[in-house]
This record gives sequence, C-alpha cells and structure tokens, in this order.
Amino acid sequence: MANIGPHIHFNGNTEEAFEFYKSVFGGEFKRLVRFKELSGIGFSFPEEELNKIMHISLPIGGKTSLMGSDVPNMLGKVNEQENRSKITVSAESKEEADAIFNGLSAGGEIEFPIGDSPWGSYFGAFRDKYGIEWMIDYSK
Repeated sequence: MANIGPHIHFNGNTEEAFEFYKSVFGGEFKRLVRFKELSGIGFSFPEEELNKIMHISLPIGGKTSLMGSDVPNMLGKVNEQENRSKITVSAESKEEADAIFNGLSAGGEIEFPIGDSPWGSYFGAFRDKYGIEWMIDYSK
C-alpha cells in the first residue's frame, strides 16, 4: 500500500516549525538539506537564502514522514492563512490523541475541540502557530 508523506512550505521558518513538531512527536530528523548545500552544482542562491531549509524530513510512526522546506524569496511568499490541505494524525489511544492535540495546537487556533465526534471517533482540528491545519483522530 502507498504511504502519504505530507510536505509543507514555509516563509523562512521551516527549521523552527520542525523543531516544534519534533518536540511533540519525538524522533530525529531523517534528512536536513540547506540551500547552501546545492550551491556550486549548477544552482546559486542569494546569501540570505543559504541557511534556509531546502528539504527536511521527520519520521512519524513506522512508515510516515512529515516533510517541509522554505520557499526561496525569488518564488514569492506562501500565504499562511490560505486553506491548505489538512494533515491527519491517527492516534493509537485517546491519551496519545490528547497529547498530540495539546502539543501541536499550543499557540494556534482550535477549529474543533478534541472530543467525541458525531461520527463516532475521538477527534479535534486546529491550525497550528505556523498556519498548518491538523486533524487528530482516534477510532477504537
């Protein structure tokens, strides 16, 4: 079966956002590539872009990775208030769902408080402090 690996774009704060995600999910970054690592192989980036993240990957669970990158200034800004696709996290228990929901929603905007949903699962939805939309779900 195919796996989904969400990839999120940021306006220069990818590293900060991924350190926050790592503090909630745990683990270590699988890959972290900065734009400066691409310079000299047919690419060049302005000095202010060199330390930005070209690619980062944080494994979550057994087969999923959350990936992200900074958008170079030459490509414009990401609209952080646009309706992005939501990232769904399927928890293995209510306790895990609560921990993930409370951790990731800190400083963000809660759309749907976590609790029993009309469709029978334990569910919550929010936009984190970086503008990324998440849904946390636990089904028995």
